[in-house]
Amino acid sequence: MTHLTVIILTKNEALHIGRAVASVRGIANRVLVIDSGSTDNTVTLAQDAGARVLHHRWINYATQFNWALDQIAGEPGWIMRLDADEIVTPTLAAQIAQGLPDVAGIYVGRHMHFLGQRVRYGGLFPIRVLRLFRNGAGRCEDRWMDEHIIADGPTADLTGAIVDDNLNPLDWWIAKHNSYATREAVDVLNHEFRFLPQQTIARLQGGTQAQVKRWIKEHLYARLPGGLRAGLYFFYRYMLRLGFLDGAQGRSFHVLQGFWYRYLVDAKLAGVRRHMATTGAHPIDAIRDVLGIDLSQTAKAAA
Repeated sequence: MTHLTVIILTKNEALHIGRAVASVRGIANRVLVIDSGSTDNTVTLAQDAGARVLHHRWINYATQFNWALDQIAGEPGWIMRLDADEIVTPTLAAQIAQGLPDVAGIYVGRHMHFLGQRVRYGGLFPIRVLRLFRNGAGRCEDRWMDEHIIADGPTADLTGAIVDDNLNPLDWWIAKHNSYATREAVDVLNHEFRFLPQQTIARLQGGTQAQVKRWIKEHLYARLPGGLRAGLYFFYRYMLRLGFLDGAQGRSFHVLQGFWYRYLVDAKLAGVRRHMATTGAHPIDAIRDVLGIDLSQTAKAAA
């Protein structure tokens, strides 16, 4: 049987952590939960489910996940990245239990449920994501948002899937995506001004689904006028890719994630750029003043 360590990052995930651990109980030799200051009973529930819990201060997802990898560096076996609000389907669990191929990383499917309803249209899901990799042969992209695993070597595919099914109410989702928009604005500005190291999986020719989407986002979408591009993207998803055929919750997802969220990113970018233009501030200082994120120590560490 494949020796598998599942890494889950948490903060106040009492609603989900037991379900996530249970979905990998039959295939994981170890579940490693990295908690960043939960104030609910996430830690207790994770330990009761059989997970080992470590604690580390949160900076961003990539930093947190790579820190977890450093704690088990040099150990044999495979790693699975699993978010706390995700579950491994029985089909994928059975495929993993049968043994994994001799490659560096493995792509699996990822489905999304929004407010209890599966999102089927809009050209988003299922998406192929690299979530399994040999320990030492993979690392999370160094970026603030939309981070992926980069595998050092050949990859393969499994037909099984992971399901993202967050059980929190809509207000939680909105607050979470407000913070996501701030983090994505940091990435966009860094892509433009290069004040921090940044990796990307972007690749057009011969790329995977995720690599091609990233290339389009960085090389085409990024060149469109702010605000307008959010409307164009929503039209593409909702009309051309038939997002309107999803049920009521699915349609809400396309409006909120496909338009509101993308417009919010552009609004935050515009605020930072106005501050830079009127004060002459460096991007790092403008991000601190407008978005409330202090990157000074991160920049010093990267220098």
